[in-house]
Amino acid sequence: MKTAVFSIILLGLTTQVLAQEGQVTIQQDPKIKELVKLYTKVHENTGYYQIQVGFGNYNRAQELLDQVEIDFPNWYSKIEFESPTYRVRLGRFRTKLEAERKYLEVRKKYPDAMLLKPEEKKSKS
Repeated sequence: MKTAVFSIILLGLTTQVLAQEGQVTIQQDPKIKELVKLYTKVHENTGYYQIQVGFGNYNRAQELLDQVEIDFPNWYSKIEFESPTYRVRLGRFRTKLEAERKYLEVRKKYPDAMLLKPEEKKSKS
């Protein structure tokens, strides 16, 4: 008797769970994707520690970037332009501890390297 009641309850719950199907359609302005890409590009380094390996004119920065990519192939690296110079930056580290450990490693190869603090997130009020 208990088995039959339990089986009926279990069967009832199973059909209840299977009845939870549906489809959601979202319609959005196509410019939203463009805005998200722009926002991501502007804020891609916000909140990360980085190591600045060197700076100079574009040719010097490109040579330095090529060498950095050979020395640290699995690390994020890029040239950033801040008037009037091009700066070669390496890494995207969330914590200060991780950044300092990597900084010590980079300083062995690039003694003029500098550890950069993350940019403050500016809030609009």
